[in-house]
Amino acid sequence: MKLSILMAAYNEEERLRDALDQALKVEYPCEVEFVIVDDGSRDGTRRILETIGDSRVRAVHHERNQGKGAAIKTAVQCATGDFMVILDADMEYDPHDILALLDPVLDGKATLVYGSRTFGSHTSFSFWYVMGNKAVTMFANVLFNCYISDLETCFKLMPLELYRSLNIGSRGFGMEAEATGKLLRRGIRPYEVSISYQARSREQGKKITWRDGVAALWILLRERVRPVPSHG
Repeated sequence: MKLSILMAAYNEEERLRDALDQALKVEYPCEVEFVIVDDGSRDGTRRILETIGDSRVRAVHHERNQGKGAAIKTAVQCATGDFMVILDADMEYDPHDILALLDPVLDGKATLVYGSRTFGSHTSFSFWYVMGNKAVTMFANVLFNCYISDLETCFKLMPLELYRSLNIGSRGFGMEAEATGKLLRRGIRPYEVSISYQARSREQGKKITWRDGVAALWILLRERVRPVPSHG
């Protein structure tokens, strides 16, 4: 089994090197590759990627900023693994938790695994961020008559070909809602494991806003009313 760890980086000069060092030091139980897309950064992100000497790392560059969804789409096109997982470049997620996502796959219990975050006063930067996340997740649960804990989690581990088959069109943060909506519409339910989380603040570069939450609700509703594709 080979795992593709995909990263979208936009103006992450302050955290990218530490994030990569942390992720590369993890002792993965399978072969891994890192595909990192610099999404038109205007700071030193590209220069940092050019200094990474690890053979497991491949860097791709967008000449202009296109959004997280577009960056991950590029990474997926370049990936060569059997499975994939997205790891944000901002160090909000602990790459060691990827091992917890891999366990049920390697044990043959699941092929789609979500990392479910537990929010607390020391891990979330605002009340409204947490409530917005819970509202979007509850909306999906009502629409699709299911129960998932954390729709917006970055940690979604699945077969690479499954993600490709979803044909994600959202160019921004709406990719998370679109991916989950399309999976649930096909009747595919994730296996969930608990992960750690440490949200950064606006001052530290947090980019998602309430507008992304509203967009996620619309995307979920759109996916709910669409017919299930014949190959699903």
